[in-house]
Amino acid sequence: MDPIADWVDAVAHAPSPPELSTVGPDFAVVHEGRDVRRYDGLAPDQEHDIEGFAFRTLPEPGELLATFATVNDVHFGEEVCGLIDGSDVGPVFRTEPGEDPFPEIMNRGAVAEIAALDPAAVVVKGDLTSNGTQEEYDAFRAAYEPPFGDRLTVVRGNHESYHRSRVASEPFQQIDLPGVTLVVLDTSIDGGVPGQVTAEQFEQLDQVGADADRPVLVFGHHHLGDPDSPEKADRTFGIGLEDSAALLALVARRPAIRGYFAGHTHRNRVRRFAPTGEVPWVEVACVKDYPGTWAEYRVHEGGIVQIAHRISSPEALVWTEKTRHMYHGLYHDYALGSLDDRCFAIST
Repeated sequence: MDPIADWVDAVAHAPSPPELSTVGPDFAVVHEGRDVRRYDGLAPDQEHDIEGFAFRTLPEPGELLATFATVNDVHFGEEVCGLIDGSDVGPVFRTEPGEDPFPEIMNRGAVAEIAALDPAAVVVKGDLTSNGTQEEYDAFRAAYEPPFGDRLTVVRGNHESYHRSRVASEPFQQIDLPGVTLVVLDTSIDGGVPGQVTAEQFEQLDQVGADADRPVLVFGHHHLGDPDSPEKADRTFGIGLEDSAALLALVARRPAIRGYFAGHTHRNRVRRFAPTGEVPWVEVACVKDYPGTWAEYRVHEGGIVQIAHRISSPEALVWTEKTRHMYHGLYHDYALGSLDDRCFAIST
């Protein structure tokens, strides 16, 4: 008998407790293992109690002007989930023989749910591939380009840049929607894993912030570095500390910039820093494993709300119920984050 294999099997098949996974202005979603229960018709910006979960719905701050969506860390081509080079922390998971590769399962579910939303724009903020190959990038394009066409904006992440792939390496992209401007930065470094913001990107972003006639939201693959964080990854894995300090300073002097949104860490998290007050510095969890996330943004005349959704196709839930137990069972708490990390309002 293999006690490690027995433990992996036991945790992978253990029943999951009910979780309040998503709250919007007028709905809430509870996941319990592979069971999904959605409650519609709720009053916005009100206290509710459903299935023993007490929560407040998000506001609807005025007329709805636009809706868009984002994903990140889609990892086409990945074959083993939970593997860390040089570490034996487990368990790890693979697609079972005869099944579709898990990145295809997860992204198929995400694409279907986002397409049903019919968003004005879809932003994919990095780690399109596992190994930066053209074949993997073509698989990504085959999944995302047909349903979204010219509404799709793509930027690379470290899984591309580390392998010196130049796909989706556009340094600065701007998308103007009713009520909001989106800026997408390539924060990746050729041959490296951490991120950066170049002098030219700073100059362009500063100009957009100075000229803005509507709120500006900024998107990139890497999260903000923080020298005061107790987590090593916040100091070494995200945007370099010098560039992070400069980005904080830029946002502090350009009040039109109302948020920065990253992937890279495979977790849902919101941080706020003294120089930028209530401006959220956001990380959205990955598509490719637990919790299997995509983010919806509703732009209203008086504010913007982020609503993080768990991909809920039956085959996706089978995979995320397995992968929630990665890293000695700690991944669930790390990746899911709190409700306030997933669903929140931004004042404008």
